[in-house]
Amino acid sequence: MTSVSVVVPVYDERDSLRPLADELLPVVRDLGVPVEVIFVDDGSRDGSAEVLADLAASEPEVCVVRLRRNFGKAAALMAGFRQASGDAVVTLDADLQDDPAEIPRLLAALEEGADLVSGWKQRRMDPWTKRMASRVFNGVTARMSGLRLHDLNCGFKAYRAEVVRSLALTGDLYRYIPVLAANEGFRVRELAVNHRPRRYGRSKYGLERYVRGFLDLLTILFIGRFRHRPMHLFGGLGLVTTLGGLGISAYMAALRLTGHGIGGRPLLLLGVLMIVVGIQLFTIGLVSEMIQRNRQLSEADEARARVERVIR
Repeated sequence: MTSVSVVVPVYDERDSLRPLADELLPVVRDLGVPVEVIFVDDGSRDGSAEVLADLAASEPEVCVVRLRRNFGKAAALMAGFRQASGDAVVTLDADLQDDPAEIPRLLAALEEGADLVSGWKQRRMDPWTKRMASRVFNGVTARMSGLRLHDLNCGFKAYRAEVVRSLALTGDLYRYIPVLAANEGFRVRELAVNHRPRRYGRSKYGLERYVRGFLDLLTILFIGRFRHRPMHLFGGLGLVTTLGGLGISAYMAALRLTGHGIGGRPLLLLGVLMIVVGIQLFTIGLVSEMIQRNRQLSEADEARARVERVIR
C-alpha cells in the first residue's frame, strides 16, 4: 500500500473525538506511508463539529466532511469514501470501542491478498442483550447469504480502494458491506480485533435495528441475485401467475360452454386477478430494468450533494 485513508463516521461523539485522535494519529503516522484521517460529521448537534474543526486546524492529516443533517451511517460512509484518496481505506467507529492499534494488522491482511478485511469482535464488550441479538443476526445472515463471518456488522474494516469505489450504500445496507463485496467477486477475510467498553455517551442503535436488518437482508439477497436482471425475478413470477390465471380462465370457459353457470364462482375472479397481477409483475420487471441502469450514477450525485463543505 502506498497510501492509506481512515474514515471515521461521527454522530454526537464530542467527548470521544480528541482521545480518539490522540490514539489514532500516532498509529497511522507510524505506517510509513502518506495517510489521511477523514472524520465525517453526520449532522452532530452536541458540539462535535467544533471539536472536529479544531482537529482539522491543528493536525495536517485530518480532513473533516460535514453533512447538512443526520443522514445515517451509510450516507456518512459514502461521503467519506468519496473523499478518500488512499490505496487502502480503513473504517472505524468514533466511540473508542475500536482499538486503533489493530490497524496495522488489518492492513497486513490486505497485503496478504484480501480485498476486504472485516473485524471480528471476538470478545465483545457490550451488554448481553446486544451480544445475543448480534449472534442470531449474524447466524441468519450467514445462512441466507452464504458468507460465513462471525461479525458482519463490525465497523472496523480495511478495504482496497477498488472495493469502496464499487459500493453503493443506502439506508442501513452498511451492515452488509462484506456480503455486497463478496457479491462483486472481492475476496473477504475476517480478523479478530480487540474490542473495548464504551467510555463516553451511549449507543445510537437499539434492538429494533435487527428487525430492519432482516428486511435489509432480503434487499441484499435481491441485489446480489437479481440486480442486473430484475426481469428474471419479476418476469418469472409474472409468467407463472399469468399462466395460472389463463388456466383457471380456460377452465371457467369450458364450464360455461357446457352449460354451467360461472357468474357467481370465486374461481372466476381469482383467474382474472391472477392475469392482472401477472401483467403488473411484468411491468414492474421492465421498470426495474430501467431503474437499475441509472442507480449508481444517481447515488453518487446524491452523496456529493449531501456534503456541506470540506475542511482541511
